[in-house]
Amino acid sequence: MPEQTDASSVDQYTTLPTGVTICFRDHGTHDDPVILLIAGLGEDQTFWGTSFIRSLVSRGYRVVTMDNRDVGQSSFMTTPPPAIWRQVLARPRADAYTLADMARDCLGVLDHLDIDRAHLVGRSMGGMIAQTVAATEPRRVCSLTSIYSTTGSTQVGKPAKSTIRLLVVAPEARTRTDAVRAHLRITQHVAGTAYPIDDAAEAAIAARGWDRSAGDPAAGVARQIQAIQRSGDRTTQLSRITAPTLVINGDRDLMVHPSGGAATVAAIRSAQHVVIPGMGHHVPEALVDPLTHYITHHADRVSEGAHHVEIP
Repeated sequence: MPEQTDASSVDQYTTLPTGVTICFRDHGTHDDPVILLIAGLGEDQTFWGTSFIRSLVSRGYRVVTMDNRDVGQSSFMTTPPPAIWRQVLARPRADAYTLADMARDCLGVLDHLDIDRAHLVGRSMGGMIAQTVAATEPRRVCSLTSIYSTTGSTQVGKPAKSTIRLLVVAPEARTRTDAVRAHLRITQHVAGTAYPIDDAAEAAIAARGWDRSAGDPAAGVARQIQAIQRSGDRTTQLSRITAPTLVINGDRDLMVHPSGGAATVAAIRSAQHVVIPGMGHHVPEALVDPLTHYITHHADRVSEGAHHVEIP
């Protein structure tokens, strides 16, 4: 029988040569092809949801999830977070890390697990990190799926003014209850028109995220925003991606305007584009099956030797 990874999905850790410790989980069967899931801004690895991971595993994939730096059980950086004015004006501190640093964290997890190549799936900021890995380390990437993400150009993918107002006026969460309320407020706003959120499920997600945090979540999010800003417009970098690429976004995204997805497709040669009507900046339970179908169909075709992958 093939060796099984830890079915209980216990947190595991690796300390990289940079000194950053990354927390990860390993799901499925060791002999299956690997999908690395990279979460978005302020999200730990549990935000993907059990059903999403199980769906990928049931379709024949070993799934590795991880907490990015500055979230969950991974290292929280010791550099001061940027002041709010720096975030608003996109003026990162000189000591800010970048998406490239976060991409190297992902590669460090794969190295720790002796995984030479993987299918990368990232959402939002995680999509930006996955794009960066694919552009800088093409040998390590079987395929790329970028979900409701963008290129870093200030001309595309902008959050709606209503979203900016909501984020700017939101008080900093300092308790578990505050964190749950903040998550519900922003998720209700950006979830899209066709997929209302499950308040109880989302509250549980936010509470679990708060409980797993090894540091100050607000400072971590501020530093992650700064990493995006310091990385700037990555359109030219994206043009160097050779991995078969699938871009997925909704047409009702108030966090990353759908133009970000279109620009990503335009930048990456032969990228395929799926736009889901009514979907916003959220993966509800109703979209788990279609999204994991798109992802694994894309990865399956690549594994069969197809470079240009047609999505039905």
